[in-house]
Amino acid sequence: MATEQELSDFLKSVEKRAFKRSVYHVRDDEAALDIVQDSMMKLAEHYGDKPAAELPMLFHRILSNTTLDWFRRNKTRKALFSNFSDFDSGKEEGEFDLLEALAVDNDSQTTQSAEDNFASIANVHDIEEEIQNLPARQREAFLLRYWEDLDVSETASAMGCSEGSVKTHCSRAVLALSKALKLKGIQP
Repeated sequence: MATEQELSDFLKSVEKRAFKRSVYHVRDDEAALDIVQDSMMKLAEHYGDKPAAELPMLFHRILSNTTLDWFRRNKTRKALFSNFSDFDSGKEEGEFDLLEALAVDNDSQTTQSAEDNFASIANVHDIEEEIQNLPARQREAFLLRYWEDLDVSETASAMGCSEGSVKTHCSRAVLALSKALKLKGIQP
């Protein structure tokens, strides 16, 4: 059984990656924060008594399901209230700041030149853009396998599909990213 401290430590360790994964899926910072918070609450409420080793798989599954629920609710809401979109101001506040997300302590940045730092940030922007352009299932498989470092069976369990599907989605995602990034001049 996971202790309260183990659960807290686990949630702290996954919060930033979970937020980034959610942002890739929903492309809305506020919605991504809500999804991650809801997922964390569900894990704590319903599965806090599970062994600490089971928490990562449970959390990834809950996060995937919460994201799907968000898409379903959003689709319904848009269908019901599409006429109210005329009242939207179009202004977006609270934009996600990649530079802030990439900030590391100043000691490690002193060895990198400003030009190298700018080039790496530009590369990250290009990579993030291409990840967002992937189809949803490919993006989810790619992020779970390579961002969350889950193995094929864990990813299949989290996505609710077969291991073969995970391999196919990952292969297609890697191929698409490779082609797109090579066109932008980014070589592995």
